[in-house]
Amino acid sequence: MTQAEATSRTGKRVLLAKPRGYCAGVDRAVQTVEEALKLYGAPIYVRKQIVHNKHVVRTLEAKGAIFVEENEEVPEGATVIFSAHGVAPEVYEQARARSLKAIDATCPLVTKVHQEAKRFAAEDYDILLIGHEGHEEVIGTSGEAPEHIQLVDGPEDADKITVRDPNKVVWLSQTTLSVDETLETVARLKKRLPMLQSPPSDDICYATSNRQHVVKEIAPDCDVVIVVGSRNSSNSVRLVEVALDAGARAGHLVDFADEIDDAWLAGARTVGLTSGASVPDELVQEVLTHLAARGFTDVEEVVTANERLTFSLPQELKRDMKAAAAARG
Repeated sequence: MTQAEATSRTGKRVLLAKPRGYCAGVDRAVQTVEEALKLYGAPIYVRKQIVHNKHVVRTLEAKGAIFVEENEEVPEGATVIFSAHGVAPEVYEQARARSLKAIDATCPLVTKVHQEAKRFAAEDYDILLIGHEGHEEVIGTSGEAPEHIQLVDGPEDADKITVRDPNKVVWLSQTTLSVDETLETVARLKKRLPMLQSPPSDDICYATSNRQHVVKEIAPDCDVVIVVGSRNSSNSVRLVEVALDAGARAGHLVDFADEIDDAWLAGARTVGLTSGASVPDELVQEVLTHLAARGFTDVEEVVTANERLTFSLPQELKRDMKAAAAARG
């Protein structure tokens, strides 16, 4: 039986979102750990999860990466890599105090937000940082100017904000938020603070926006949307929320195909499938195989953008790679 015949018999299909999976910042961060392991040898220490994905962390651990929570867990003089989510200035100071060789794998789009925070703080602005309390990216950005930054965790928080001068206030945001919810939060803030300034360019990263946009496209046609991603991945969690808000009848987040409950698929004719920005595509392919075994053999890829952005490796790592290559002749 051909695939077309199987599809017509089952009437089941998958709408596969594109863009999905790895973004440029995640790709750079994972490559940073892999190249550091090749160059310096194991173990390489990584502060926090390099990206928020179980599979990626396990894979890098198997190659010799050791994930720690704080610099104090890294032996003095060893190499430590800072995750894609960024760190506060005090983390660099702690690394220097322990004579650690620090390699910064912070996503350049997160670094952009850090630079904005420093600039507005230097100009004595109150900064309203829209983001999720406790998220590593928010902690890192807040650490750039703690006396100037207030966290706004969603629209409900907007009414609690107080500022010194309503004519000198700006909002910034975590890069992995829901675009719609962030706009709602900004609108609520502007009702109270009409002179609120916006960041020079959008802080929510292109990959987060693109992945949410394609999910909005497919969700109205889906009985269920499956998002591949880890629960501590902000952008993955947001994709489930976006799918439900856009009209999907159900939405679920899974790390691996074997977490899919067959009850979710009961009576379904159309399944939407996407993945968060820290998810390798092999995990999506495993979900497609899992769904095909349950009759969902027709796969239609829905494309709303083509991403070509890449980021170069951290300068300190590239310098050492170049020196090693020169030494080999």
